Order: sequence, then C-alpha cells, then structure tokens
Amino acid sequence: QLQLVESGGGLVQPGGSLRLSCAGSGFTLAYYNIGWFRQAPGKEREGVACISSSDSSTYYPDSVKGRFTIFRDNTKNTVYLQMNSLKPEDTAVYYCTAERALNARSMCIMTWGAYWGQGTQVTVSS
Repeated sequence: QLQLVESGGGLVQPGGSLRLSCAGSGFTLAYYNIGWFRQAPGKEREGVACISSSDSSTYYPDSVKGRFTIFRDNTKNTVYLQMNSLKPEDTAVYYCTAERALNARSMCIMTWGAYWGQGTQVTVSS
C-alpha cells in the first residue's frame, strides 16, 4: 500500500518557523517528484514547493520564495518543508504529494499529484 504521511504541523507565532515532514511508505520517494500544496478555507489550493526526482531542482511561487525550502533525505525516504518567517496568511492544511508524469514546476503550478498524504494543519497566529 502506497502512503504519504505528513507530520510537523502546529501552531506558531508570526515570524516563527516549522519543519514539515513527508514520509513515504510502500514506495521510494527518490523516484518521484514531490510537492507540498496547501489549502486554506475559502482559498484556492496552492503549490508552495516542489522538488524534482531527477536533479532535485526546486520550484517555489513568489508567495513563499525565500522563506520556504523543500529538500530530501533519501536515506530516510522523507521529504521536508522548512518554513521560516511564517505569516498569518500561511495558515492552511499542508499536503504532501508525489507525481512522476509532471515535472516539479508543472506539478506545483497545476497542483497535481498522483498520491496524496492526509494533510497537516499549520496555524500562524499570535
């Protein structure tokens, strides 16, 4: 059974940091492009970070560029999202996704993934 399991969400004050983890079960994440998407109530789904399987190239939208970093640890079959300088508008449910057909940039822009995790809530509030 192929599963993605996210962890690391929670409540953080504005300006703070969180690191989300996405662990793969039943398949090897190194062979997949991995994306972190978010969904806030009343807002469209947004791809906030995607990483390629081939060369670990990354894509970020302007809304998070310079604040978020996606990276892999293939020894742990895990992909991370480091989020710094968090803002209240970053509040959302964050999902990890895996995809092979689309490249990382297209995956993020289209917010498309073949496999999805269950999501983890991130709340940025004072």
